[in-house]
Amino acid sequence: MSESRKKTVVRFTAPIVLAALCILVLILGLLEWSGREVDRMARNRDRAIVSLVLSQSIERIAHAQESSTVWDEAVREARKRPLDARWLDLNLGIWFENYAGIDEVYLLDPAGAAIYAMRGGKRTRPEDFLAIKAIAAPLLARLRHTQTVRRRTEADVAMLSPGQADIAVVRGRPAIVSLKPIVTDSGTLHQVPGTEAVHVAVVYLDAEFFAGINEQYGLAQAHYAPVPASGDNLRSIPLHDRAQRTVGYLVWRPFAPGSQVISALAPVLAIVLLVIAAVMFLLASRLARRTHDLEESRIDAQHRAMHDELTGLGNRAMFEQRLDEALSRSRRHKSLLALLYIDLDRFKQVNDTLGHPAGDALIRQVARRLVAEVRGYDIVARLGGDEFAILIGEPDDLAAIDGICTRIVAEIERPFDLSGSQAFIGASIGVAVAPSHGLDRTELTRKADIALYKAKTEGRSRFVFFTPEMDVDVRSREETYRELRLALADCDRQLEVHYQPIWAVADRRMIGVEALLRWQHPQQGLVAPVDFIRSAEETGLIAVLGEWVLRRAIKDARAWPDLRVAVNVSPIQLRSRKFVDTVREVLAAGGVSADRLELELTETALMGASGEVARSLAELRRLGVACALDDFGTGYSSLSHIRDFAVDRIKIDRSFVNAVDTIPGAALVEAIVGLARANGLRLTAEGVETESQLAFLDRVGCPEVQGYLLSRPVPATMITKLLAASRLDEAYRPSAPF
Repeated sequence: MSESRKKTVVRFTAPIVLAALCILVLILGLLEWSGREVDRMARNRDRAIVSLVLSQSIERIAHAQESSTVWDEAVREARKRPLDARWLDLNLGIWFENYAGIDEVYLLDPAGAAIYAMRGGKRTRPEDFLAIKAIAAPLLARLRHTQTVRRRTEADVAMLSPGQADIAVVRGRPAIVSLKPIVTDSGTLHQVPGTEAVHVAVVYLDAEFFAGINEQYGLAQAHYAPVPASGDNLRSIPLHDRAQRTVGYLVWRPFAPGSQVISALAPVLAIVLLVIAAVMFLLASRLARRTHDLEESRIDAQHRAMHDELTGLGNRAMFEQRLDEALSRSRRHKSLLALLYIDLDRFKQVNDTLGHPAGDALIRQVARRLVAEVRGYDIVARLGGDEFAILIGEPDDLAAIDGICTRIVAEIERPFDLSGSQAFIGASIGVAVAPSHGLDRTELTRKADIALYKAKTEGRSRFVFFTPEMDVDVRSREETYRELRLALADCDRQLEVHYQPIWAVADRRMIGVEALLRWQHPQQGLVAPVDFIRSAEETGLIAVLGEWVLRRAIKDARAWPDLRVAVNVSPIQLRSRKFVDTVREVLAAGGVSADRLELELTETALMGASGEVARSLAELRRLGVACALDDFGTGYSSLSHIRDFAVDRIKIDRSFVNAVDTIPGAALVEAIVGLARANGLRLTAEGVETESQLAFLDRVGCPEVQGYLLSRPVPATMITKLLAASRLDEAYRPSAPF
């Protein structure tokens, strides 16, 4: 290096080194001061957290109580004498231990006497309430004189009923005691103020509670102590009840981030600054290039934030932004705007069959086809997975939108080439149009989603425009869900199981029954399963509903030791890891052998099911339970799938049985019988309604049948009468279809 270059370097670096030393002194002083301030704020923050945690814990318990205490059914059950202890367990007692971690629950009658008790998740004697009576008595007195409801809590969540709570020492342990009246939610039940039954909840502030404080709020070693903390490393705050009496202390080890930072950084900070001064000269020469790199990174990050990485299309964030802009233009110019929600049909099968790389390639090809079918200024976005959205700006009319949708459906139905294989999928499209369907983004997307759901339920590979009737349908499904939930709370009054006999063709002997659910709605009368089963599956109630049917069918089957019992199940039930255990428990409790139970799953549901379903079916077959494929022939009809899912029986769909009077129909049924025999599958024909159908099935060798010709679905008592008949022609035949 030349002399002049050295002087230049020294002249350039000397001020930098001097400035670095000055900065070092300032930073060390600032570090010391800020460390002390941070420690002080941390201590104040810990104290505020303690008060907040206790307040929020009381609020949480009160809200948890309201989930069952603001309820007409709870009011009626609390008045009932004698009490329904099982109902109280499931709704006001043991349920709260699992749902909200409440350790003890007591139910008080209007006179304040305990009529129900739960401790540690088990029902116990009401006399256990004596241990907290002295604590609960003043709270109960205040509650009886409190009619107003504090409408908003600190968390800005509505409180539905008045309540009283306090902190106290219960059985030698700190606890929160909360009282809530059991009141009507509809306002239709008459209650004299001050005479309501009262729900008492006790939650102990135990090690688990303080561990949660430590984990969530960072209060290290938080615990309860009867006396204040001693020592420099611990802090404590008194716990006061409503009367400002000290019931103990919350002790914790304070977090001192300032001191920790000073001790960790001070020794090395000086060295770091000196090193920085030495390399600053080198960094200056790279500054321009780094600035350029950062700018490129910013542009790339901005692009990634608004675009889908797999397809290069806009993502959900960009689409929502463009939709807002387009809706603003539509409002100003009163122009049409079409929103298309697109969901790919059978995409999951491609992923499962050819693998995820093929699935990604398929998504990219779909994206290219969608872009090719719209104009250059229309917006195509991938919302995630196999969901796409298209924004058609200012179409000429509804016919133009119809044409675009028709082309898209046709394009997606064309085969896709994927690594030497061809994939066939489809597209379901839901369409909402502004301004007729709304000018708000949330409303328009909601209606497009409703229309998409309609398209998928109508058979897929089609497009559907939103109509007001669909909104009514959505609300109807929600109403069905609400009423079905109430029905499940009163199963034995609103729900019942009818049984359709299954007959052996050879000797006209009843060999089994199929359990069929019936819902006797209080206002609408008998509701067909087709009107509520889908709602139950969509909302998750199918698991509870299906378990109830299974238990009732097994209970009834005890009276028919020579019959097998077929019960319909949903793939949602089979996906649950607990389902096999539930079946095992129900069979053991009912005293029915596993080989008498047969679970029926529709062909369409079975073929679209997941690996969890296959594993559940395999476990059930090891248990001895058989699996039947219902409505055979209406879905995929794939023998490979049938073998994969280990099916024991196939049931010929009634649509094929009804067609045996025709040459093609007869040939098809005969082929199914031969197929079942060749593959070692048991066989049942459904929907037999005429003597000619029965004779044909007998002739081609179908061993079992069921249908209205032989017997309609009947209550369990009628099955007993049918069994008493010595021959099929002597059996009882009801005149009503249900």
